[in-house]
Amino acid sequence: MPAPRHGSTVIPTLSYRDAPAMIEWLCRAFGFDKQAVYMDGEVVLHAQLTWGDGMIMLGSAGKDGDWAKLMAQPDEIGGRSTHGVCVIVADADAHYARATAAGATVVIDIADQPYGGRGYACRDTEGYVWWFGSYDPWNPEAGTP
Repeated sequence: MPAPRHGSTVIPTLSYRDAPAMIEWLCRAFGFDKQAVYMDGEVVLHAQLTWGDGMIMLGSAGKDGDWAKLMAQPDEIGGRSTHGVCVIVADADAHYARATAAGATVVIDIADQPYGGRGYACRDTEGYVWWFGSYDPWNPEAGTP
């Protein structure tokens, strides 16, 4: 078992064709904060975006390198995703309004969920699927309507 520490010990990773633009978009549309961005020209070698105690890491898409060879972009596989990212938000309706105003495409409309909380699913501008909702699996009673 990992030792307790600040922040998540599980961190989703994503690759984007226009990673510099997506970093800005993810911060504006979804509310992430830039913690670190390492670049070589216009190529994002590694970036860390935070949300509360959580984080995502991302970089520029490509086919060079051992990790990149294992990845596919949603448009290369018919718009499907092989994974999703779930983000706990305090106010799902306010987040929905912010994300859609910035161009996120809603794929599951916002609704109260039978397991508790309220949430919705959307795609970012490069096609990845995200879930934003008030249900908190660490504190299930807090997100129950």
